[in-house]
Amino acid sequence: MYTLYAIPNCDTVKKGRSWLAEHGIDYQFYDYKKQGIDRKTIEHWLTQKPWTDLVNRAGQTWKKLPDTEKPTSAEEAIALMIDKPSVIRRPLIESNGQIIALGFKADQYEELFV
Repeated sequence: MYTLYAIPNCDTVKKGRSWLAEHGIDYQFYDYKKQGIDRKTIEHWLTQKPWTDLVNRAGQTWKKLPDTEKPTSAEEAIALMIDKPSVIRRPLIESNGQIIALGFKADQYEELFV
């Protein structure tokens, strides 16, 4: 079973969810804006990806942050992701505890799911 971590109103997430629906891929949706995200989950993700990959520096949440609040270390990034989960790059898809996709690219999804 796949778990898709995201927020529902993000355009990239909508594209990813539409692609998954069109291809009949079942997943559990985890809305970390409503459900929150905990340190343990983020630390687990950081064993697989660097914090610079997990933080969405192209998003509005990041762009609105003053430079003094932008992380320069994993510890600062963890605190930011817990406080402002919309800064996490999305969608993040996990299977059996492993990140299998980060962001949405149709060709990457083709390779993973078809």
